[in-house]
Amino acid sequence: MKASAGVRIESLRWRLLVAICAAVLLLWLLTGWFSYTKAQHEAEELMDGSLAQTARLLLAITQDNEGDLAELAPRLATVRGADNIYEPPLEFQLGHADGTVLARSPDAPELPILGITGYSDIIRHNAAWRVLNTLSDDGRYRIQVAQAISLRDRAALEVAVQTVLPLLSIIPVLILLIYLSISRALRPLEQLADEVAARSPDNLAALPARQVPSEARPLVVAINRLFARVARTLDNERQFTADAAHELRTPLAALKVQAQVALLSHDQAMREHALQQIAGGVDRAGHLIEQLLRLARLDPLHSPPETHAIRSEDLFNACLNAIRQSHPNASQRFLTHIPPNAQPISGDGDLLDIALRNLIDNAVRYTPASSTIQISLNQTDAGSDLCVSDDGPGVPPAALPRLGERFFRAGQAAGNGNGLGLAIVARIAELHGAHLVAESPPGGGFSVTLKGLCTVRP
Repeated sequence: MKASAGVRIESLRWRLLVAICAAVLLLWLLTGWFSYTKAQHEAEELMDGSLAQTARLLLAITQDNEGDLAELAPRLATVRGADNIYEPPLEFQLGHADGTVLARSPDAPELPILGITGYSDIIRHNAAWRVLNTLSDDGRYRIQVAQAISLRDRAALEVAVQTVLPLLSIIPVLILLIYLSISRALRPLEQLADEVAARSPDNLAALPARQVPSEARPLVVAINRLFARVARTLDNERQFTADAAHELRTPLAALKVQAQVALLSHDQAMREHALQQIAGGVDRAGHLIEQLLRLARLDPLHSPPETHAIRSEDLFNACLNAIRQSHPNASQRFLTHIPPNAQPISGDGDLLDIALRNLIDNAVRYTPASSTIQISLNQTDAGSDLCVSDDGPGVPPAALPRLGERFFRAGQAAGNGNGLGLAIVARIAELHGAHLVAESPPGGGFSVTLKGLCTVRP
């Protein structure tokens, strides 16, 4: 299986198998090396002992056959053994204490026998030999026995091979057992994958985590959390779609009725009234569609698209200019309050402009002509608060907790608007790490605050 960027994603089963087999192979190599070095050491000690034993035998034979030394060499040659590791041939020289050679085997290296007694390694004719020089107890005779080091190395290698080969024959069986063990250990993951693959797209129930290995349980928990989030998102989308369809159905039905009135009416005044109603309905439907699209763009976001410092004076002036253009006949009085030395707000200027314009637009729509609308900024250590308040009739206390829900209308707005303005403001506040606070005192008036916006500190 390959990833989209061309990165190879190896099977976990094969990665484990390769890693364990590499460890087994390394262990086998270390065992072979240790067996070879140990066998070589033991073979050298064994053959050194054989050299010493042969030397003592030759000394005993020499002392018992002093008169027949000339014939001793040919007789010993007949029993010198074969050239293999199981019957290693021993080459020898024997002579007097003064170094005179009395007898020697045919292949013995030509060395003086007056060397220091004991073991030594020598090179003769490009061949390595292990040599033992010894002296009889009475000092009359010297014996020199030699053995080819290549034969000793062959013996050590043979012992090591015979030790390691059984392990080598076991390796395929061991690899098979490892593969079966890994497959069995990964079977719960395969069952989990099969269960997920067999699910229908609308099945977002939590996966069972009890029979999952502890190493994979965090993955299952994360998948279940993802399923829960997707389920909530789908539920919200279904509810949003149903509400949007319901809200669009009413203005479209009204437009159809007014269009039929305009077509069937013969009265010019009635026809003009119907056309005016159609124009107003189109404006309301366009406003609803604009807000629906705005919510659809805001819902996938997790943070503001852009964040920079925003001067409150610039934000207030831009929003008020836009409101005066969209409501040229508005007679409310607008007041702004910005504390001295106010610090800029950190956020997305376009989104905060939309939020503030929605709040001011609601205040213009649902307050009497002579009322006052105040836009204020308050800054504390906890952050910046943007507030739009009016002295209108306010909102029933029971409706305050539901303000900000989509398609919910309260008070004078129950028969007008579409109930999305405060929902958009609440979503923008959420993206900026703030929250929406609505208040309506018993004596009248209404205020909405974006509380907890980030302030750019100097």
